Amino acid sequence: MGKAEDGRLAALQAALAAEHAAVYGYGVVGGRIGEKRRNEARTAYDAHRARRDTLAREVKDLGGEPVAAAAGYALPFSVPDSAAAVRLAAELEDRVAGVYSDLVRAAEGDGRAAAAAALREAAVRAVRWRGGSVAFPGLAERAATASPTA
Repeated sequence: MGKAEDGRLAALQAALAAEHAAVYGYGVVGGRIGEKRRNEARTAYDAHRARRDTLAREVKDLGGEPVAAAAGYALPFSVPDSAAAVRLAAELEDRVAGVYSDLVRAAEGDGRAAAAAALREAAVRAVRWRGGSVAFPGLAERAATASPTA
């Protein structure tokens, strides 16, 4: 496997791991979300499951062993009620968008188009959950953690 394929496989595995975490997180969201937004949470959960399954197939197609889901994931904050569930859903989408931005860089052709579509879908869901957007979905958290260069 060449360097480009190694980079693509690593980015696919990272996206797969993020989708595993999103599926888990939406399980929490679904348990706490209010009735008015329950269908929205279910739709997002189903979308992440479908992306997870697609990514696992892509990893196998490249000769890799798909990263397994963890038994559990640490949540970024406590989710005691519907308002916190909405915040968690937006956070999950931001995190997924971040890894898809990496996959966009690593992929080519149809793979890049699919990664860009996944990034766009996550960004749109984040906007719906949050009620507002960020300038560059998938990159905001990277800007916050980037170290300054001297």
